[in-house]
Amino acid sequence: MANIPIYKQIQQKLKEHITSGVYEEETMLPSENELCTTFGATRMTIRQALGELVKEGYITRHHGRGSKVAAIRKSLGLLSLKGWTEIVGASQRHGTTQVILGPTIAEVDKNELIYFDNDVQTTQFIYLKRLRIADGVPVMVEQTFIPKDGLESFCEEPLVDGSVFKTLFIRHQIDVVGMIQEVRAIASNQENAQLLGIEINKPVLHLSRKYHTNKDGFFLYSSTYCNTDKFAISGFN
Repeated sequence: MANIPIYKQIQQKLKEHITSGVYEEETMLPSENELCTTFGATRMTIRQALGELVKEGYITRHHGRGSKVAAIRKSLGLLSLKGWTEIVGASQRHGTTQVILGPTIAEVDKNELIYFDNDVQTTQFIYLKRLRIADGVPVMVEQTFIPKDGLESFCEEPLVDGSVFKTLFIRHQIDVVGMIQEVRAIASNQENAQLLGIEINKPVLHLSRKYHTNKDGFFLYSSTYCNTDKFAISGFN
């Protein structure tokens, strides 16, 4: 964390509190004075962190009143811009992850995902395949693709708190700031059906995503298959 500016560390911590529901939508954040005390930071540093959260759409500033958690945060399609831990935490579910493969370096056919386009200059990616489980029910088979250029050390240590997003932010100062995605209903193949505990050819939701980051030209990609038998897939909760 030593290489990450203090205001960015505070920004990330406040973002985690917002997305996990510690600070609920339409409620006020603690005052600047309170945040200064909590984080042992100057008012200028706190204001810088809050300014970044305003840019990302997590809060709105109100003169004389303070900062309010935005009712609509960065969310497109059926799932919001959050990691798995934040998703299940906000829903008060018990979530676990089973790593099927990775992280490892793999050659990827750029035609596999719809958002692999001309901005992708490499076919070598850091690849992870994970099964997401909520309250004991398999709900998502998630494949993640990260360009390996400059991230050769990514596979050498365990993920920070099991999170790709947090690992990229803390170890490489790469922050995920936006997302586009396509959602389609498709028939499950044999492998995904077995992992999700459903019948072959049963409909599942397929999410193809491209994540934007604070690093110019650096994008993440994912391909996720969702079983909605037990849990609806919503925009935030």
